[in-house]
Amino acid sequence: MITLTLPGNEPVHFRHLVLDYNGTLACDGSLIPGVEDKLNKLAKFLDVHILTADTFGLCRSSCQGINGKIHILAPGEGLAEKGQFALALGPECVVAVGNGANDALMLAHSALGIAVIGPEGAAVKALQNADVIVTDINSGLDLLLNTKRLVATLRK
Repeated sequence: MITLTLPGNEPVHFRHLVLDYNGTLACDGSLIPGVEDKLNKLAKFLDVHILTADTFGLCRSSCQGINGKIHILAPGEGLAEKGQFALALGPECVVAVGNGANDALMLAHSALGIAVIGPEGAAVKALQNADVIVTDINSGLDLLLNTKRLVATLRK
């Protein structure tokens, strides 16, 4: 568990990290360097869930060294399925990370939504539903490894 306390707010206890794969953790289906190491560090504190339609068919092999669970989505857009996944875990304890339009509900239904503008870009709907926007996945994961960065970004 990771606990985050923003000045003037009650502490938030994160238990789950829910991540999109393509465009967030990976570019063109290949895991972005540095991601595996950071996710394994976070897996000591959070349950890691990787959600994907697996467009390139590389998720399972690319993520075999990550201490987390891979969830292959049903064929289709994935928007509702990703949103429902976050809700089922209990949105008050979920950190979600994504970049696509189909990540918008997942970001909105989480206690903390982090949108990534990576090499594949980011959908406006994802950005609109995020609490924090980062320019690369490693910076986003570092926010969770160094939570004082989140406090500095989110305090009012």
